[in-house]
Amino acid sequence: MELLDPDAAGEDAMDSFLEKFQSQPYRGGFHEDQWEEEFEKVPLFMKKAPSEIDPNENPDLACLQSIIFDEERSPEEQAKTYKDEGNDYFKEKDYKKAVISYTEGLKKKCTDPDLNAVLYTNRAAAQYYLGNFRSALNDVTAARKLKPCHLKAIVRGALCHLELKNFAEAVNWCDEGLQIDAREKKLLEMRAKADKLKVGKIISQLAFIT
Repeated sequence: MELLDPDAAGEDAMDSFLEKFQSQPYRGGFHEDQWEEEFEKVPLFMKKAPSEIDPNENPDLACLQSIIFDEERSPEEQAKTYKDEGNDYFKEKDYKKAVISYTEGLKKKCTDPDLNAVLYTNRAAAQYYLGNFRSALNDVTAARKLKPCHLKAIVRGALCHLELKNFAEAVNWCDEGLQIDAREKKLLEMRAKADKLKVGKIISQLAFIT
């Protein structure tokens, strides 16, 4: 059997393609009157991905999605992909979709505690902006179990306690965070505010009793 030279075969194929290209007009380009609409369908240039991907309408995007979320990839890789997706939704202020993405990342049960702590903390931020303060607090508490010195989790936990009017707990969380970073501006400001509100709450309660 004759062995083919890959380079020679490639050159012959290219020559054949060029001859065909010269004799037949290219039909796969953008239409002049609607090029912007067609350009938007190319995954690389999409300004915003569709909420649901129809393989018939967006085959390229569906293919990319199947590669990104390939079950053959490690749980850590899949969890990171969902984290990045959640971050993109968060930047777009689509907090509901961000929560879903972070949740999917946590479902992968990867063994990286730092990554899981970030997923919990980021989901807490999305829940916070949705007004789900107790859910957000549960998430930062879970994050701290994985990473006790995770400052972002502590800051967000203190914010949740403030919103829930748990002023004494907010002070405690701030104090714990300030033990890690005594100059953290957000914690210093929140502690002063929470302490003031805590005293005001105690005074009002005493006034009500008397």
